[in-house]
Amino acid sequence: MPESESPIERPKCSLTIRVRYVECDPMGYLHHSNYLPYFEMGRTELLRQSGANYRDLEEQGFFFVVAKIAVNFRRPARYDDPLELITRITRQTHVRIDHAYELYHQESRLLLATAETTIACVDHQGKITAIPESLGAKRI
Repeated sequence: MPESESPIERPKCSLTIRVRYVECDPMGYLHHSNYLPYFEMGRTELLRQSGANYRDLEEQGFFFVVAKIAVNFRRPARYDDPLELITRITRQTHVRIDHAYELYHQESRLLLATAETTIACVDHQGKITAIPESLGAKRI
């Protein structure tokens, strides 16, 4: 890459989460189904950092639905573990946003899981619609 060019700055956020007892299986491990709400929390915070929020978008008739999700579980999290979730936008078109996630044990810095999602923008009838320009996000 020539010196005059710089890499695209992709939006990201970091979120601290502590594993709650109710999220664990009988052995004290974070149940696999509870990773998905964590990823949603990351997407919500990333959107909030950009100055927008889901409630306002929904009131304007824009809804975001998960079209695809893939999770790779590497190590387990346990009850009361402090976690750090890094959420990034990896690609955005006029109708969809792709996110990548990295979930770490906050103290040991061990990578526990990675994931990718694709969310699509739809209207009240569930038809694909353009992401509102008010989000101000660059198309990546």
